[in-house]
Amino acid sequence: MVSAQVQATARKPTGRIPDFFVVGHQKSGTTALYEMLARHPQIYMPANKEPWFFASELHERTPPRPEGTPRTLAEYAALFSDARPDQRVGEASAQYLWSRTAAGAIAAVQPEARIIAILREPAAFLRSLHLQFVETYVETETDFRKAISLESSRRAGKRIPRYTYWPKALLYSEHVRYVDQLGRFAAVFPPEQMLVLIYDDFRLDNEQTVRSLLRFLDVDDTIPVQVREANPTVHVRSRQLHHLVHAVSVGRGPLSLALKGAIKPVTPQRLRRRVVRGFKQRVVFGEPPPPDECFMDELRRRFKPEVEALSEYLNRDLMKLWGYDRIG
Repeated sequence: MVSAQVQATARKPTGRIPDFFVVGHQKSGTTALYEMLARHPQIYMPANKEPWFFASELHERTPPRPEGTPRTLAEYAALFSDARPDQRVGEASAQYLWSRTAAGAIAAVQPEARIIAILREPAAFLRSLHLQFVETYVETETDFRKAISLESSRRAGKRIPRYTYWPKALLYSEHVRYVDQLGRFAAVFPPEQMLVLIYDDFRLDNEQTVRSLLRFLDVDDTIPVQVREANPTVHVRSRQLHHLVHAVSVGRGPLSLALKGAIKPVTPQRLRRRVVRGFKQRVVFGEPPPPDECFMDELRRRFKPEVEALSEYLNRDLMKLWGYDRIG
């Protein structure tokens, strides 16, 4: 289903619309891909890495962002106004692959777009995604096993965090329906406009994976490629402190309003953001603990059919690559 804001303007796009989309997944190298592509002289990527415009699910309770979130096609197109005519224009919203609306919405506006997806072994992906959701206030349950177990309750509208931005995103199993997700894009884009990357290939040979992507985009693949690893997975040390910092930063509650009222007049916005970010990195976040391998094996048994289906869909033995051939 195409979102309302796209339906209203799809016939009359104004300004530049991306030639390609990195559609996800999160915690699978999309940030590193974005940063490497942004350094290519023949490619323009906006400073707002994830506009989220084409995924209507992400507009239910849009998180506050300094750069804002575009609400109209004109606002969206403005993100690319600085691109040169000779540049390929792209964007990277890592939730588009998960979204049930993004594929159709993108095709309605840009049917010639090229689509890039990157997939990761399901159990490792979901663990990193959970940590990311806790860090970004989408999730409040810090225990991974318990967060996964809440899915049935959350489908019924229960046990959903009061201030979560994306309630639907807390249904973790929906993030690893890889064949269904790719199928939504394949239904509206021909195969020659789609490229599916595997996270393991990207980690093993970062440079060659990017060069294959550059060839897919019809830009020079011989220029030097700067290897990047961005958006590392972190663990929240103190849940209470994490929530307090967030409440202050978004202006929630009387304490937040009082603190912001005192700080705002004497501290520039950019400095405030830098101080909060530095405080989080030093005090709130730390290295994640080792995974619970017993639970990881449980997840692999649960999602083994998904990996079998994906292996057949892509005509590649991901069962062996991801070790699912050893799962009973």
